[in-house]
Amino acid sequence: MGPVSLLPKYQKLSTWNGDLTKMTHLQAGLSPETIEKARLELNENPDVLHQDIQQVRDMIITRPDIGFLRTDDAFILRFLRARKFHQADAFRLLAQYFQYRQLNLDMFKNFKADDPGIKRALIDGFPGVLENRDHYGRKILLLFAANWDQSRNSFTDILRAILLSLEVLIEDPELQINGFILIIDWSNFSFKQASKLTPSILKLAIEGLQDSFPARFGGVHFVNQPWYIHALYTLIKPFLKDKTRKRIFLHGNNLNSLHQLIHPEFLPSEFGGTLPPYDMGTWARTLLGPDYSDENDYTHTSYNAMHVKHTSSNLERECSPKLMKRSQSVVEAGTLKHEEKGENENTQPLLALD
Repeated sequence: MGPVSLLPKYQKLSTWNGDLTKMTHLQAGLSPETIEKARLELNENPDVLHQDIQQVRDMIITRPDIGFLRTDDAFILRFLRARKFHQADAFRLLAQYFQYRQLNLDMFKNFKADDPGIKRALIDGFPGVLENRDHYGRKILLLFAANWDQSRNSFTDILRAILLSLEVLIEDPELQINGFILIIDWSNFSFKQASKLTPSILKLAIEGLQDSFPARFGGVHFVNQPWYIHALYTLIKPFLKDKTRKRIFLHGNNLNSLHQLIHPEFLPSEFGGTLPPYDMGTWARTLLGPDYSDENDYTHTSYNAMHVKHTSSNLERECSPKLMKRSQSVVEAGTLKHEEKGENENTQPLLALD
């Protein structure tokens, strides 16, 4: 079976006139539309792909302080794609990727899905990953912030689970090109929970996602954010690149502006979409496979809540019953409209992950 395009028919690029015989083995499996998208948006040229990779590899000697544990073609290529084939920038990202891991060794010990801390975070839905991609072929990640039970999951383990999930997803070359979307639902996220988001752990997350990972984030969308999430901007701003600040959008509890950027047919009902409510166990089951315990029974009880039933398992008392809080977003009826600049603060970009 030939490669399947991730883009719906109405969204397919019509400019493809390339010669597939020029495609290298590193582009095998990509649809013609994605190859053309990589050429137009990322400056990817199959004729010089191997030379580009080798020039990045040749720079490794300039950083003897870093252990580059993987330098194969396919691995370096994802860094080139993340930096639009600017070789110096791609090498800088590659170096920061390994340096971040050297500086945070404890985070990457037993860095796999069955690590107890990562497993708990995955089972609690950190992150959620939608099965289908949006109209641009981007993978949609979800975070329901109120589900952070601080007696059960450390912020570091949640970050580890997110980074591990991205490592798995970025193996797909289509996603290296099309990228990701992140939606964070802040419904029921308390001030007490927010107080645990200290500058040091926020800095750790930003360094791990913005500065040290080869993923293209097309947008980070906040919904139902309280006032104190706005206040976090003053803590985060010193750590953000100018380009980065443009890609988080604050939608409040009116999702019309979200739907202008991500079509409702690609979203679960929590975000005013046409898909069923998101099952928190979906991505955990994908990563854990047989290690995912069926005793962790996720049952939808209402539009706004999911009860997670944890019976006895190897997670022992940490798997006590809890309420998984869901979005309380509303979508106003009527035609979607664009807000005038400054008219609604909730739709203004705040920060983003590049």
